[in-house]
Amino acid sequence: MTELLLTGAHLADGTTAPLRPADVLLHHDRIAAVDTPGAFPPEIPRRDLTGLVLAPGFIDVHSHADNAPLLPTDDTTKIHQGTTTEIVGNCGFSLAPRSHQHHDTLATFLQRLFPPLQLTWTGFHDLFAATDAAGYVTNYCPLVGHGTLRIAATGMTDAAPDDHARRTMRAALEEGMTAGAFGLSSGLIYPPAVFATTDELTDLATVLGGSGHYVTHMRNEGDALLDSLDEALRIGAVAGRTHISHLKVTGARNWGTMRAALDRLDRARQHGQTVHQDVYPYTASSTMLTALLPSHYLTGSPEEILTRLTRPTARAEIAAAVTATTSWDRVQIATTASHRHEGRTLAEIAEATGAEPVDALIDVLVTERLRAAMIHFSMHEDDLELALADPRTAIGSDGLPPGTGGRPHPRLTGTFPRVLGRYTRDRQVLTLPEAVHRMTWLPAQVFNIPDRGLIAPGKVADLVAFDPRTVRDRGDYQDPLRQPTGIPWVCLGGRTVVEDGRYLGPRSGTRLTPRS
Repeated sequence: MTELLLTGAHLADGTTAPLRPADVLLHHDRIAAVDTPGAFPPEIPRRDLTGLVLAPGFIDVHSHADNAPLLPTDDTTKIHQGTTTEIVGNCGFSLAPRSHQHHDTLATFLQRLFPPLQLTWTGFHDLFAATDAAGYVTNYCPLVGHGTLRIAATGMTDAAPDDHARRTMRAALEEGMTAGAFGLSSGLIYPPAVFATTDELTDLATVLGGSGHYVTHMRNEGDALLDSLDEALRIGAVAGRTHISHLKVTGARNWGTMRAALDRLDRARQHGQTVHQDVYPYTASSTMLTALLPSHYLTGSPEEILTRLTRPTARAEIAAAVTATTSWDRVQIATTASHRHEGRTLAEIAEATGAEPVDALIDVLVTERLRAAMIHFSMHEDDLELALADPRTAIGSDGLPPGTGGRPHPRLTGTFPRVLGRYTRDRQVLTLPEAVHRMTWLPAQVFNIPDRGLIAPGKVADLVAFDPRTVRDRGDYQDPLRQPTGIPWVCLGGRTVVEDGRYLGPRSGTRLTPRS
């Protein structure tokens, strides 16, 4: 069908303009025209969307679905939310580059986050050839991960890269940008990036030429949040643009700091910096379980890390580090290699086994050979809502990679309907046009995503229709993979891919490159 007329819906066009009734004409993969209801000839084939809001397809600015194209089955966790574009390669984790010298180091490190992968590529051109050949359920916008760059150059070491290693990292970043990446990401709580200096990151940022994106999971989101923002802004000033990943305040003693963090970002904007941030609509985070360990435990091979964990001195040191920043009953196991302990907190595991919580933590890491992820209940609703309300906030799921199984954080399946349901309809933190804007045109502008984010003539027909009265997330921390409700229709490049809430396929996304 070369033409399709969408009728009956109220339009949330991606700007913050009020909703309005409109008919939208699609021609092939593009929006051909938008006009008042009844303005188009009656013989045009049509799709009735009465009672629904029609919006641009949502853009997930913080995804870890780098591996989704390489899965044998289609990852539908995002398309059912109305998400049609994902920015991947966040938190310093990209699937390239891979050096032959440090192949095993990269492979074993990625297994802590991703399901098993066959790393057959070296650089980004090779990686993208593989993902292009496999196809995409949603549009794919990759970043270059600093952590992966560092592993390719120096392995899993706390030593500063020498001049040769720095040249290697810069060259790999340049190759990634030439291949079509959207910027550089960092994850400064994860090895080996946790050992990087500000100077190392600033050196890489020069490759972006003063007009690129530096996207960062900062060094600290708790006690040193404001200092970490300052570091991110210094690096981003060299890159050109700064994007703060999953802005949050962690740890009860730091709750209430969000206002100061937002003020810090506003001052940077007043001084001419281009700065944005993203948020996910939950008060629990999720990452690798190894993130609880002191950083000096995390160098070297898995065998070396496991040896450190079983030393007699480890128990007291790890217990002190964890209890200084969290409570054992606020750390829930999300996924493990064996799928044991999933859905239980470290406190519950300890009680069931008659052990101390620190022993439970060490036992899970050792028996699972470090392949374990956690959910950490660490934030306050007031800080979250303040960040959501800020007009520079985009929405990102930060969902863990698909294909790991277990009980991942429900943000993997519920982020966008939760914004529309809980925080727009129910709590009224955002108006509906504002919420749609934060998930469409704002991220398209921030990341230079071509021809998406607006319902306007000439734009690509990536669209979602949802019921504002019923849209909501359904997954929770014990049953996270439940499909949301209230999103019956999704269109990708002019092709209907979700009908009556059912995914139809085939893979209709594409890998995008930044708008020049």
